[in-house]
Amino acid sequence: MSSDLSLATLPPPAQLGFVRIACAVPEHRVADVDFNTQHILDLIKQAADNNAHIVLFPELSITGYTSADLFYQTHLLASTRQAVLRIAEASATNSLLAVVGAPLEMHGRVYNCAIAIQAGRILGIVPKTYLPSTNEYYEMRWFTPGTHASFAEVDIGTQPVSFGLNLLFPLADVPGAVVGIEICEDLWAVNPPSGDQALAGANILLNLSASDELLGKSVYRSELVRNQAARCLAAYAYSACGPGESTTDMVFGGHALIAENGSLLAESERFRFDSQLILADIDVDRLNHERRTNSSFSFGTSSRTFVMKPTQSKIDVGSVTSVESVNHASTQLLRHVARTPFVPSDKSKRDEHCREILAIQSTGLAKRLRHTGSKHVTLGLSGGLDSTLALLVIVNAFARVNLPVAGIHAITMPGFGTTVRTKSNAEKLAELLGLDLRIVPISAAVRQHFRDIGHDEEDHDITFENAQARERTQILMDVANDIGGFVVGTGDLSELALGWMTFNADHMSMYHVNAGVPKTLVRYMIEWCAETQYTGEITAVLNDIAATPITPELLPLDDKGNLKQQTEDTIGPYLLHDFFLFQVVRNGFAPKKVFYLAQQAFAGEFSDDILLKWLKNFYKRFFANQFKRSVMPDGPKVGTVALSPRGDWRMASDASVALWMREIEALGAIVL
Repeated sequence: MSSDLSLATLPPPAQLGFVRIACAVPEHRVADVDFNTQHILDLIKQAADNNAHIVLFPELSITGYTSADLFYQTHLLASTRQAVLRIAEASATNSLLAVVGAPLEMHGRVYNCAIAIQAGRILGIVPKTYLPSTNEYYEMRWFTPGTHASFAEVDIGTQPVSFGLNLLFPLADVPGAVVGIEICEDLWAVNPPSGDQALAGANILLNLSASDELLGKSVYRSELVRNQAARCLAAYAYSACGPGESTTDMVFGGHALIAENGSLLAESERFRFDSQLILADIDVDRLNHERRTNSSFSFGTSSRTFVMKPTQSKIDVGSVTSVESVNHASTQLLRHVARTPFVPSDKSKRDEHCREILAIQSTGLAKRLRHTGSKHVTLGLSGGLDSTLALLVIVNAFARVNLPVAGIHAITMPGFGTTVRTKSNAEKLAELLGLDLRIVPISAAVRQHFRDIGHDEEDHDITFENAQARERTQILMDVANDIGGFVVGTGDLSELALGWMTFNADHMSMYHVNAGVPKTLVRYMIEWCAETQYTGEITAVLNDIAATPITPELLPLDDKGNLKQQTEDTIGPYLLHDFFLFQVVRNGFAPKKVFYLAQQAFAGEFSDDILLKWLKNFYKRFFANQFKRSVMPDGPKVGTVALSPRGDWRMASDASVALWMREIEALGAIVL
């Protein structure tokens, strides 16, 4: 997110866990307190106008970092105190939390401080812990480390103010949001204070910095911020002094960064003399979910006892949980909400992901081949997406263990709904890959089964469909026994989530290679293989398969041989269901937040009523079909979402969906 402030006309929905952070890099002059203070005030107003909850300034921003021996000057220190009071007084007109940097003298010592100000009050002062005194830095000449302070309060103006390394600041407007503060070198130390702050509950970490620019340092700095955000399962905002600092021996670039759990959300333009403000919306709800599900975080303990210094509220906290307050479709959220969270939008990253996923899938299968000593597998090859990806994985796995492709027994089993297109593609692909393809029609066997159980063939109900799926699985299992091999499953992660498979049919195999790959990614995997792994006719066939409509081909074709059944007409678009799956399982979000994020991601593509329709369907199917996931076969996890009962997802098969349905119904009553 750039500093395009024209987008930030509405606040993010705090009741859904969003916090808007601004990082300010003001134009400034060394030791010109009045000039610097005015630019700080201007940026505070700008941040408030853009509905920020927090605005962060650089280290020693009131005086400038490079004031050097001027930090000894009584006049500079006294002027700094007056500037702090001026900023506090001016902050009475808004309610955002402003964190500014200043040198403060207490009891004959000068401390490099971060000062938290909100709504006309100084909430607390956090001194710097680690003072660098190597190479170009010489802070211990002027400042005393915060660890040496023997007092917990200081007098600034007429009121005593909390002072110390043990202060945290909960945000009253966003339940569960807690701010921790450290200063520059603190982050670069072996044991940053932000680690203890995070373990004590801080999930928004702020760093006031004065990092100078050296060749390659900006990249290292960015990685440091991202990695600390990831280690602490937190948001991390960083604001450094700009080029208004003295250039006697160093140049400062004004590098500001906002990261969340390892991802960089916003970054300033370096080496600008004019003031800058960057904005991003942090998802505290997501961060708290990450912490709840991370046992290492749960077992961690802070080495310090912290004091909470609450901020004041600017909203009616009593309405925080109200469903009526979440219809924010018009809000421009200052963070990217991916339409396809399983598929990177950047092509180079997508290629990297596809390569890694294929390696994970094929290595998992190769290990199973080595363990069992099997040289043969069976696979139902329909000419559709899932079975094609499974076949490509098998070919790769056989190559890894130096087995001939003759051991891959692909079987296509045309039935009542099989189209010429899919059957032809299955035959072409098998031939081009050098496989023997068995063609075993199932219509006669299924008709005999219908006669055996007394089912009317003209009744195209669930029995009609499932009988075909089970007949195909029986063939695969029995052929596997006959050749001394095992069945490789083809179903994907999205089908597991929705229960879109027949129990004890395509639901079952001896190894489930696609179990961790969602449907939206399956298509990209095939296209990637077509582009990077194969050429010529194979590429053409794979591209045609990738373009084939998704269908189980179980209902009879029409008089012209066309499909009468497409999966997404029945259960909804996989584009939406994969989005819902990620938000519900990966992030643990409630329906109202999933709906809000879907509004953001699919604005102009799906109406609110369509989003709610398929969201309701997702929850109903997800809960109702847990029993299928409880007995799913082995298969490799490839991403951060997995549904194996032996790994990531443990859920009662008879859990009630009522709580989630009530919230969706309430949303529907308001929005529709």
